[in-house]
Amino acid sequence: MYAGWGQGEQALDYYQQALPIRREVGDRAGEAATLTNIGLVYDRWGQGEQALDYYQQALPIMREVGDRAGEAVTRFNLAMVYRGQGQLDRAVAELEQVIELDRQIGHPDLESDTATLEQVRQEYVRSERPSGGRATGEE
Repeated sequence: MYAGWGQGEQALDYYQQALPIRREVGDRAGEAATLTNIGLVYDRWGQGEQALDYYQQALPIMREVGDRAGEAVTRFNLAMVYRGQGQLDRAVAELEQVIELDRQIGHPDLESDTATLEQVRQEYVRSERPSGGRATGEE
């Protein structure tokens, strides 16, 4: 993928050219992969809302074509955007689905994805605690 080489603008241009072609020829799996790749470019540019939009477009297509590995990767990407936005509850929910998909397909990232889920869960718990370390309430 070009975006990994620091050539995000060129990659985005190629992906945006490929997307209508994939749609025209009915390549649904390729369409989903292209949508995810466009999301990755925006994600790397720090444009989380645009990344989310493309990831969310890709998910139903991945489910339609039965690409559970692609769905797991895209859900992981969604979770990381949510995490970066401080939406830890949504990140946890996506990561829980990633783990389930990883288990179903024997994905090699199961262990690292599980560790990420636990880390984000801990971040979420810490974010829900009142500051100062004391319980709040009337005395």
